[in-house]
Amino acid sequence: MTSHDVTLEWPDGRTRTVEVDENETILEAAECDGSVLPYGCRTGACGTCSGRLLEVEGTRPSNGERAGDGDADVCAVDDVVAYRRLPRALKDRHRATGYVLLCIASPRADCRIAVGSSVHSELVDNPWK
Repeated sequence: MTSHDVTLEWPDGRTRTVEVDENETILEAAECDGSVLPYGCRTGACGTCSGRLLEVEGTRPSNGERAGDGDADVCAVDDVVAYRRLPRALKDRHRATGYVLLCIASPRADCRIAVGSSVHSELVDNPWK
């Protein structure tokens, strides 16, 4: 069974690297490792578990534009994670710019991901502010 190292990075500077099998989600592996991540539905519908790809095996994730000939260090986000089901809480433009739903995403490469409630706040306005 193939596994990948996923480094989780919180806004306060904490980091933790978890080993994630290809048949488990990043959220499941983080929980088994004792990490606490925000989540809600576990079905990809609410977006509470949103993370943002920072780096993939030494490359940076695409910013949503096609890589040109000079952008060999850019990778497509959809090549980095596989989803158990359609990530309904993410729009195509969010997926293209590196956002992933940790409750249904399984890695296909070693990567670093920004996590925490602030990542979800980047995607939607909070009406309770």
